[in-house]
Amino acid sequence: MNIGKEILFFFSALGAFNGILLGIFLLFFTQKKYLANSFLGGLLLASSIRIAKSVCLYFDGALPKIYLQIGLSACFFIGPFLYYFVRSAVTPLEKLPKSWIWTLIAFAVVTLGVGMAWPYEQYPALWNKLIARAIYVQWFGFLLASGILVRGLIRKQFSRSYTMKPAETWISMIFLGNVLIFLLYFSSLINAPFASYISGSIAFSLILYLMITLVIYKKKSDELFLLLPDKPAAKKLNESDAGIWLDRLEKVMTEKAVYKNPDLKLHDLSREIQVSGHQLSALLNDRLGKNFTTYINEWRIAEACKMIATEQHLTLEAIGYEVGFNSKSTFFAAFKKVKGATPSSYQQTINQPIAD
Repeated sequence: MNIGKEILFFFSALGAFNGILLGIFLLFFTQKKYLANSFLGGLLLASSIRIAKSVCLYFDGALPKIYLQIGLSACFFIGPFLYYFVRSAVTPLEKLPKSWIWTLIAFAVVTLGVGMAWPYEQYPALWNKLIARAIYVQWFGFLLASGILVRGLIRKQFSRSYTMKPAETWISMIFLGNVLIFLLYFSSLINAPFASYISGSIAFSLILYLMITLVIYKKKSDELFLLLPDKPAAKKLNESDAGIWLDRLEKVMTEKAVYKNPDLKLHDLSREIQVSGHQLSALLNDRLGKNFTTYINEWRIAEACKMIATEQHLTLEAIGYEVGFNSKSTFFAAFKKVKGATPSSYQQTINQPIAD
């Protein structure tokens, strides 16, 4: 092997290896388990196995036939994973559709069944002339379906008046990269005069390195390939509405003492005053300058101070539970933050005799 071939082998093999690592990362180690990340991980694993087979065969023609069978079988999953990735990225899904699960199971059963009944080593002609072509037809079908999903994004790429979102750019790039890889491998399959068997591996490696670079430098890599809806701009509170809501809030806190509920949540309180959680949060921040937790704790501490002065038969811990705290440590920490002293220090202060 000359220097040029050694460099080519290293570049292509490293691309396949990194693709496997990135695929495993997206499948198992992302903080937020988005379906799009999982399908992209599956796409990278299937593609990397196919690429690894191509690299090894190109530089070692005596490769055992089982590796050729594994590489071609991996191709059977590239199309489905690409389509499911594009589908779940363009329209983020919370739950994996059962039809997708059964489709992947069916493909796995067919792949194993064909591989066991007609292994490549014994039926190379069958694999090269029939099975491989069937795999490429299936791959093309899913590629076409994916293209229908992203056709709008592709058009946006050529629109000067539209600024592409990062996710839109990279979903388009992943799709177009798969189109390129498919065309290179298919041209090799039909022995096109311009085709080179290793060209698909090189194209995959180039695209993969661009993806890895983006993932490394992008802060929110978990959401990199998702077209999440834009967050609505926060609306300023109407003065009259704010006044009404503040009166309701004061009444609920005074008359119902809802702060004594240790499990009280923002949405529980918002329902009491008949506003949304977002509106209540904005009301507290914009009008009172405090968040929900601080606001509730202030009411609890105010009530605790009254009880410390009047309910001397109760322990400080019991008072903390009575006003809504769910632990002694939380009560003491909140009390010191609000009053600047611990409950025991405060108790000693109010119990000191007045000097003549």
